[in-house]
Amino acid sequence: MPLTASALDALRAIFPADAVLTDPADCAPYGRDDSKREALPDAVVFPVRHEQVTALVRLCRAHRLPIYARGRGTGTTGAAVPLGGGIVVGFERMNRILAIDAENRVAVVEPGVINADLQAAVAAHGFFWPPDPASATTCTVGGNIACNAGGPRAVKYGATRDNVLAVRAVTGTGEDFRFGKATSKAATGYDLARLMVGSEGTLALVTEATLKLVPLAAAKATLRATYRDIESAAAAVARIMAQPVTPCALEFMDDEALRLARLHGGESIPLAGAMLIVEVDGQPDALPAAAEALSAAARGEGLIELAAATDPREVETIWAARKALSPSLRSIAPKKINEDVVVPVSRLPELVAGLKAIAARYGIPIVNFGHAGNGNVHVNLLYHPDDPAQAANAPACLSAVFDLVLGLDGTLSGEHGIGLAKRPFMRRALDPVAIALMRQIKSAFDPDGLLNPGKLLPD
Repeated sequence: MPLTASALDALRAIFPADAVLTDPADCAPYGRDDSKREALPDAVVFPVRHEQVTALVRLCRAHRLPIYARGRGTGTTGAAVPLGGGIVVGFERMNRILAIDAENRVAVVEPGVINADLQAAVAAHGFFWPPDPASATTCTVGGNIACNAGGPRAVKYGATRDNVLAVRAVTGTGEDFRFGKATSKAATGYDLARLMVGSEGTLALVTEATLKLVPLAAAKATLRATYRDIESAAAAVARIMAQPVTPCALEFMDDEALRLARLHGGESIPLAGAMLIVEVDGQPDALPAAAEALSAAARGEGLIELAAATDPREVETIWAARKALSPSLRSIAPKKINEDVVVPVSRLPELVAGLKAIAARYGIPIVNFGHAGNGNVHVNLLYHPDDPAQAANAPACLSAVFDLVLGLDGTLSGEHGIGLAKRPFMRRALDPVAIALMRQIKSAFDPDGLLNPGKLLPD
C-alpha cells in the first residue's frame, strides 16, 4: 500500500524530523545498491535504538508497508533495492560498538558498524573479526550478516555465519527476540542466530549482534606463485588444500585479472597465465615449516615462479591490487555480471576449464579471481551492451555458468547472496522440498511478507 498521511504522521511520531526522508531526491540514493538496480522508496528512516525498529515494524504491519533493511549499499545482488516502494530502514546511524569483551573473545555491536572500524577497534585489544570483504572500509556488520560475507580469511577462519554467536532482532510481526550467547558452544534448540545470517533481511531486522573474535596472529608469511595457465594454478589450489597446513588466505587471479592488477599495482605484479597469493599465519618459530609445506604443494606442472614476499610494502601492494580488481574490470567492458560461485576445491580445475569453454562459446570475456582456498571464485562476465551479439548472449552465458557450477556440485553464491540477481536460478540450486521449507520459515517469521519482499526465494 502507498504511504498515507496517517502512516507518515505515525512515522514522524517514532523518529525525529532529521531521521525521516520523503522527498524523492533525498530518497533516491537509498533505493539502489552496487548491483546498479534501483527503485524509489516511499520513505527512508534512520533508527538509533532497538525500540524504534520494533515500533516501525508494528506501524508498517498495521499499514501494510514493505520494509527494506539497508546498510551502506555495497551489495551486488539488489537485495536492498525497494522494488515495492515502502520504507527503507537505513541502519547507518545505529553504529555503536557496545562492548569488546577480551576475556570471552567477543564484541557486541549494532548493525551499522563499518567492518573496518570494528577491525580497528578490536585490533587494539589484540583481536580481529574474520569476515574481511573487499568493501570492508564501507560495508557494515549488518550487511555482512545479511549476505554471509566472507573474504580471503574465510578459508581458515570461516565466513560471517561461523563468527556470529548471538543476535537481537525484530520479526515481521514486530516481536523482539534474542537468541544465542557469548559462548563458543551451544546446543539449545534450533540455531536462530545462524539462521539470520544469509537471510538478507527477509526474516527479521537484526539490531544487535555478538561476534566471535580471533586473536591476531603473531606473524604471517606470504607466498606468490605464478603459473603458465589457469589450469595449472587450479590444480595447485587442490594440492594445497589437500595437505595438512591450512593457509589463512589462498587467492587466485587469472591472466586478465593480473593485467588489471598490474595497472593498479605497478610492475611488481607479474604477468602470467595465473597467480596464487598464499598466506599462512601463526607463531614465528612455526612459520618456516608451514610455509615450506605450502610451497611444496604449490610446486608442480606449469609453475613459473614461487617467491616469498618478504617486504611489507610488496605484500601490501599485492593485496591492494587484488582488492581493487572488481571495480577496475569496467576498464575492459562497460557491463559486468559479477558472480561469486563456489565448487568443491577438488573440482576447481573442471570449473576453470568449463568457464573457458563457455567464454569461447558465447563470445563474452570471462575474468576469474577470488578465494580459491574454499572454492569461491568471482566469475566476471564482461560485455559491451552496444554489441548486439554480446548483449543477446549474456543471459545464456550466465545461465551456462550456473549450470556448470551446479553440475560440479557447487552453489550459486559464497558471500554475495541471492537478492534479485540470482533469484531466478534458485529452483535449479535447491530441491522443491527445501524451497517449501524455506517458505514455511519465512511465513513463521514474517507472515505478512513485508520484510524485503521479492528477494531470495523464487516466485
